[in-house]
Amino acid sequence: MRKILLLPFLLIVLQTYAQDPNFSQFFASPLTLNPALTGKFNGVVRVAGNYRNQWPTINNAFRTATVSADFGILGNTIPEFDQFGVGVMGMYDINGDGVMKNSFFSGSVAYHKGIDENGYHSIGVGFSGSYAQRRLDISKLDFQDELTSLGFTGNTAEIFGSTGYRNISYADVNAGFIYTGATNDYNNFYIGASVYHINRPKVSFLNAQYIMNPRFTVHGGGYFPVADATTLFVSANYQRQAGASEAIFGAALGRTVNGDFTENPTDVYAGVWVRYGDAVIPYVGLEFANYRFGFSYDVNTSRLAAASQRRGGMEISLIWTKKYVDPNKKKLNCPRF
Repeated sequence: MRKILLLPFLLIVLQTYAQDPNFSQFFASPLTLNPALTGKFNGVVRVAGNYRNQWPTINNAFRTATVSADFGILGNTIPEFDQFGVGVMGMYDINGDGVMKNSFFSGSVAYHKGIDENGYHSIGVGFSGSYAQRRLDISKLDFQDELTSLGFTGNTAEIFGSTGYRNISYADVNAGFIYTGATNDYNNFYIGASVYHINRPKVSFLNAQYIMNPRFTVHGGGYFPVADATTLFVSANYQRQAGASEAIFGAALGRTVNGDFTENPTDVYAGVWVRYGDAVIPYVGLEFANYRFGFSYDVNTSRLAAASQRRGGMEISLIWTKKYVDPNKKKLNCPRF
């Protein structure tokens, strides 16, 4: 049996297999949340980018970055309030200060069907296929036979082949559903669900096989005017995978600060989300022209706070949306948080 002494790394590896990378700003990373969100936005094309550095005081435990693009197709051949979305996404995840590197590539499709004559209500289903590759850097591990009175020195007798890396790859299938509704042009509410790794891919690792457990997600939210130029945004997300679960809920206030409420508003956001039993997550955001920027910081409140020094992780998001050129184009009823 291989005897890896770096227990924190071992725990990271096990957690990597048990859980997918995820974001506190789940509402700003649509294609990692639910394939049914593909194409569910007002505009021609949407490009989203996210970066997260979790537990930086614990040997840079997790660093995750993703970029995605999605857009609608067949707009002139499907009903007015329907949307057929296509998307692509790439994600890069580094664990244990570079010991484990993970790359994910996926494509997704979704169809959203308007179910009333005004386009206020719709249901959508989506599917995605992903290819994942994991690389373990053996040179960054320490083993029992390297330990001397002077610390970890010398060479290990463990045999890993001709290279210092272990590469693992697999493909999986994901699906999702979403309902969106509204009572007028100024509010929105939605609820969705998704399941990832439907095919439960097998992953071989150091002569052992792991089954990639499905990840189940339920999410919802909405926005509602509460005062002149001020809107309340609420959202929540619950997910479960391999016996581990996570619940995030919170709200933000958005205020239009330039007085242009219809054509080119500039909105600022401030709020807080809570990851139950783990962290408080303050959030600030800015939306102008075609851009929406968000910044959040996890303040760790769990038993890990002593090791993390309450520094759970920094996260940033940036979404660019190319708007419709035709000013008479009917806007879709879409989630925003």
